Amino acid sequence: MDEWVIWVILAVVFGAGEIVTTSFFLAPFAGGAAVAAIAAGVGVGFGASAAIFILVSVLLLLFVRPIARAHLKTPAQLRTGTAALVGRRAMVLERISNDEAVGCVRIDGEVWTARAYDDDDIIEAGRPVTVVEIRGATALVSE
Repeated sequence: MDEWVIWVILAVVFGAGEIVTTSFFLAPFAGGAAVAAIAAGVGVGFGASAAIFILVSVLLLLFVRPIARAHLKTPAQLRTGTAALVGRRAMVLERISNDEAVGCVRIDGEVWTARAYDDDDIIEAGRPVTVVEIRGATALVSE
């Protein structure tokens, strides 16, 4: 079996191990094995390709792994646009009745057309509600 094939198999094994563990510990070794496979495919001897494997793996561990781990700890992206309104509290300004197609709420100072999330609910003016979903320019709310 050619030497580069062994390095490719090692890269796949390390890559599969990384997928299972998701710790970003084995990925640098997969990268090192992939670079060593390229070097072996070009015709570099085993000793040189092993040195390349070790060098690339250590460099990736030292420089890329801390960056990847920092990204894993960052908070989820902030919601923007209408997605940011989901979960907010709103005040019913006009009685909400889906059967009559009437209702509006004030969400963060803006007036929105509103419908009850549950079609059977009727929500009177002056009641606080929670925004469950935004469909187009209509807020679906529930008490």
